[in-house]
Parts: sequence; structure tokens; C-alpha cells
Amino acid sequence: MAKLIYVAHDRNGKRVTGTQEASGEEDLISRLHAMDLTVINIMPATKESVELMMPDAKVMDKSHAKQHYGVNSADLVMFCRQLTTLLGAGVTILKSLDTIAKQVASQKLYTIIGSLKKDMESGLSFHEALAKHPKVFSDLWVNLVESGEASGNLAVVLDRLALYLERNAEFVRKLISALIYPCILLFASMAALLFLTIKIVPTFAEVFKGFDMKLPGPTVMLIATSDFIRRYIIWLIGGLVAGFFLLKNYIAQKEGRRNWERFIYRLPVFGEFFRSLAVERFASEMATLVESGVPILYSLEITEASVGSVILADIIRTVKEDVRSGKPLSQPLEASGFFEPMVIQMISIGEEIGELSQMFKKIDVFYQQYIETFLARILALFEPIILIFMGVVIGLMVVGMFLPIFQLSKAGG
Repeated sequence: MAKLIYVAHDRNGKRVTGTQEASGEEDLISRLHAMDLTVINIMPATKESVELMMPDAKVMDKSHAKQHYGVNSADLVMFCRQLTTLLGAGVTILKSLDTIAKQVASQKLYTIIGSLKKDMESGLSFHEALAKHPKVFSDLWVNLVESGEASGNLAVVLDRLALYLERNAEFVRKLISALIYPCILLFASMAALLFLTIKIVPTFAEVFKGFDMKLPGPTVMLIATSDFIRRYIIWLIGGLVAGFFLLKNYIAQKEGRRNWERFIYRLPVFGEFFRSLAVERFASEMATLVESGVPILYSLEITEASVGSVILADIIRTVKEDVRSGKPLSQPLEASGFFEPMVIQMISIGEEIGELSQMFKKIDVFYQQYIETFLARILALFEPIILIFMGVVIGLMVVGMFLPIFQLSKAGG
């Protein structure tokens, strides 16, 4: 006989929790059914399970999972992948959450899992419980889970969501990795120039004061620039920081974001890159949603809310209305002028042959490869450009500092 703890609902939907000794789960379920109780969860009665499942138990142990507090993309990928594996193995959703809670690295996610369990035990569905945490689980999560619950294929849908999250996380990781080196190089270059301007040039300026001669023009300009930067450096840094936060607050507003996107999309060379980032995210989300059985109109509505671009969201809203009126998806997308002809043609073919999700996948792969190739080429040019810039600037500074010394040498000769 084993001591088991159970969570059930009575006829009135009231939550009932308790412990009993039984030969197994089936034995306990039979007893509870005889008591007109609907079983929600059963597990061995341990200290941890009692704390999690009893009404007055704490939702979490504060000593658990102190690696970090926030929830990052790696945490969500691991959570989704583990949930997919457990559900696919036939483990119930509540037991799966119990198992995952024991090994999460995020303190916040551990708390949320406890909240999800309590909400589901009180009668909410999984997607309804997820929807109570919008800062962690996006509309994409909630709607895909709802689709999986409605179709009875939650494990399959979560597997597709896990693949989407893994692809997206890997893509972001590649972008960040590609940008780390040039950012470090740029920072080191600016720091070197600032050091020369603030420390080295003033030292030479003091020496030049002892010279009974008229300083050359380049030297005068160099010393004047150094004096200006030293005198107003706090104001300059303050102005840059204030400008950054003003721009950030402006972009945080919808109209400001729209104007900012218009600006970056029109940039030479880089405008196409930023537009490709938006199209890639659109194609990636649409591929996942359509493949999971979410209706096209609902997929567009979800993507509109989560695509991350105000301009593209406006386009999707218009496209959604045209599709609702009976037009094929490719027509309003083409009329928007935002998408390349190749994208329109592939979506049109996907609609004709009934393989729209596969076409969105192909578009996603194409744009990921394009973005990675673009970054590789730009960054390959960035290093020599920075080195040439540094060489020219430092060369001019050296000439400006040593020109008076050369002139004195000639005069002495």
C-alpha cells in the first residue's frame, strides 16, 4: 500500500484535496469516483507534493532554482520541449508540470508553473492559465495551445511550438554572436581616441606652451578639439544619454514607432535588411500557426499582434479584412507593396496546392539565410573600415602633435 495525495472536484466544482493509502492510482481513482469526485491529479504523498497540492500549501520553495530570476528564451524553449516530451510519453499535464518544476533554472518560471497548476486544478484550461501570464507567454503560445487542446493534439502542437522557439532562439543567437566582435572593436576604438584626446594631447599642449613659435593649423585645431571635449565631456555624454532615452520613449509610442520604421526601411543598403527581418518573423509565425491547424484569419490576427513591426501589423490588419471578404491571401499582400514578388508567388502557389504552411517555412528559411549572409558580408567589411578610420584619425593626431617639433628641428638646423 502506498500513501497518495489527490486533487479532485465535487459535484459543485469545489476543489477537494486529501491523502489516502491505496494499492495504486487505479484503486484510488475507483474510490474517488464512488464518492462522486472528479479526479484532477494523483501523485505519491511526499513533502514537496503536499506543499504543491494542498490548498494552504506554498506555491513554491524560495530556496529552489536560484540560478536566475527572470524568464529568458532558453527557459521557454526548455519548458516547451520538456512539456512536449512528457505529454508525448502519455504523462498528464499536471504531472508534467510537477516534473518540470523540479528542474527549471528560473525562479520566476518556477513560480508561474505553480500558478499554472493551481489555475488548472481550479478548473481553467491550460491555455486559459497561460493567458494569465502575458509577459511570459505570448499570444502565439496561448493560441497554439488552445488549438492543440481543441484538436486533442496538444503534444503535436507543442512540438511545433518548440521547434519554432528553438529556430528563433538559434537565429537570434547567431545575430548576437555576429554583432559582438564589431561592437567590441568599435568600443575599443572610441575609447582609444578618447584617451588620446583627453590625456595625451593636453600633455603635448603644455609642452608647446614653452615654444616661442606660432603653432601650425592642424596642431591648433587638435588642441582646440581636445580642450572642447575635456571641458564639455560631461555635457556631451549627458546629451547622448538623454538623446538615447528620448528616442527610446518616442519609439515606444505607436506613431513614433511607425515613423522610426519608415526611416529605417528607407535607409540605403540597410533598409532592405530591416525589412527582411520583419518578413522573416511574419513567415516564421505564420508557418507555425497554419501548420498547427489555426485558421488563416486567426493566424493573421495573432501575427498582427506579435510581429513586432507597426507598419507590417497595419498591413496584416488590411490583409485580414480582404481575406475575410473572400480574397486569396496573396492578392492583398501583393497590393501592400511590402513583400517581394518571390514571396507573393510562393504564397500564391501554396494556396493553390494546399501547402501554405510549407511555403511559409521555405520563405522563413530563405530570409534567415539572406540575413545571415548579409551580416557576414557587412561585418567582413566593417573591420577594415574601422581599422582604416582609426589609422587615419590617429595618424592625423600624431601629425598634429609632432608637427611643431619637426618645425623646431628645421629651425634649429
